[in-house]
Amino acid sequence: MTGLRGAGSELRSRVRTQRRLRLVILLSLAVVALVVLPAVFGLRSASKDPVFSSLDALAVPSWAATHVEDNGSGSRWCFLDCRFRERRIDSDREFKQTTKVYTAALERAGWKPWRVADCPESPIAADQGTYTCWTRDEFTLDLFVRLPDCAIDQVAAQDPNTVQSAPATTGPTKKCVGSTVKIQVQSAVADTRGKGEPAQSPGLVGETPDPVLSNDPLLEPTPAAS
Repeated sequence: MTGLRGAGSELRSRVRTQRRLRLVILLSLAVVALVVLPAVFGLRSASKDPVFSSLDALAVPSWAATHVEDNGSGSRWCFLDCRFRERRIDSDREFKQTTKVYTAALERAGWKPWRVADCPESPIAADQGTYTCWTRDEFTLDLFVRLPDCAIDQVAAQDPNTVQSAPATTGPTKKCVGSTVKIQVQSAVADTRGKGEPAQSPGLVGETPDPVLSNDPLLEPTPAAS
């Protein structure tokens, strides 16, 4: 009998140990599912700007994005300054063909053309590039497709003042092809184009009237005692 009671006690102890082990495993899995995984995905989403991610998703051919360079400033939550994003892209083909593929890609992604004053701020010659503006949700986007840097350097080299001051080069001239794309995205609340001047408050408009004196005896000076 003593041996049976001892075996039963050992069995109950083993069952309790297994239950505790299963409980620890379940609690560990719950912590991973509720705390660790959300934190990992949260850090990943915070480290990657969603606007740049949406630009990455634009369906353009590989020749239209041979080199990409991103820059950003400001706060994504518009704390002090709203977030301003700028992407510079190199394309292997001329700016008119590059403009067509980026325009089509923006339309497929849900962007709408935005015709507003100061877009662009300065006129762009038809043989120098294209400039268009777009809106989607709470963002505005500027698309500037122009001649590549090498072509701009060649145009500048034809300036008589530049030719006289620049040293002569004897090396062969490198063939200049392709175009440069610049995309700027900002929050619509921070984009002042098309909003006009803020209205003045009626209570702050006008001149301050001059004081009016009446014949009220209380306003007359008290005579001095004799």
